[in-house]
Amino acid sequence: MSTGLTSKTGVEDFGTVCVAMVTPFDRDGALDIEAGRRIAAHLVDNGLDSLVLAGTTGESPTTTLDEKLALLKAVKEEVGDRAKLIAGAGTNDTAASIELARASAEAGADALLVVTPYYSKPSQEGLYQHFSAVAGATELPIMLYDIPPRSSIPIEADTIRRLAELPTIR
Repeated sequence: MSTGLTSKTGVEDFGTVCVAMVTPFDRDGALDIEAGRRIAAHLVDNGLDSLVLAGTTGESPTTTLDEKLALLKAVKEEVGDRAKLIAGAGTNDTAASIELARASAEAGADALLVVTPYYSKPSQEGLYQHFSAVAGATELPIMLYDIPPRSSIPIEADTIRRLAELPTIR
């Protein structure tokens, strides 16, 4: 079954080989920036050209804005332009997602990963409005993160088609 969608993306937006990076913590539960640097360098040194930071695997729901940005800045400093950095910028709160998207752009993200708002189960129009608002807040390319087992609501093909018309949604 075809969605009728064509891709607007290429390696210039998201890289070619991407991994969702873990967010490391020390034994006391504090963010371990140096371990994050080592992990990122190891991944890039071994062929990855794109890293997702603060996605689901990277503890996005359990890290603070400051922790997310500190890790993003440290990884950017460590890997420079050797890899695309895709920052998790989605929450179940549109205003918080916009704040995170803008802050991630300022911190050096190359692109954003924006998850379907979880818990609140918005309508398809609500999804469109959420993603559209985040997309309008920054010029970075946005990857939609549709994970119905976690968010309880899928992004339907018609909604994706509408979102694909927005210039930053890839």
